[in-house]
Amino acid sequence: MGIADDAVEVRAQGWRLLAALHGHLETALEKALTSAVSLSVVEYTVMDALRRQDGWHMRMQQLGRAAALSASATTRLVNRLEDRGLLTRVLCADDRRGVYTELTRAGHALLTEAKPVHDTALAEALSEAERLPELADLVDQVRGATKA
Repeated sequence: MGIADDAVEVRAQGWRLLAALHGHLETALEKALTSAVSLSVVEYTVMDALRRQDGWHMRMQQLGRAAALSASATTRLVNRLEDRGLLTRVLCADDRRGVYTELTRAGHALLTEAKPVHDTALAEALSEAERLPELADLVDQVRGATKA
């Protein structure tokens, strides 16, 4: 195996470790959020992105990017959250073709309830992952990035 092959394997190994850590964290978050507040990880991610946005609204494309979803998956997700009274859509004042998505009062309230559940589950899942030798270095890097 040559140097180029080694580089490819290093990248592939890095990707496998990242995917393993992501899967570990997502599983823990999904379980905690679903049981405590009946939200999926992706629903929480979208609602949290809206909360952090100035003006508390985003276009559908922005939401899709924030949650790593396709346009159709974003629409289905927003429809579900809108049906639950957690989000609402409003027309853009400058561009009538544009539609924004905003949190409702009920959405803010549920997100306030969900945030400590999310944060605790994330901290616990990172601690668990840190005890796995193959993930320990990556967890250290993730924690270091959040301190910067």
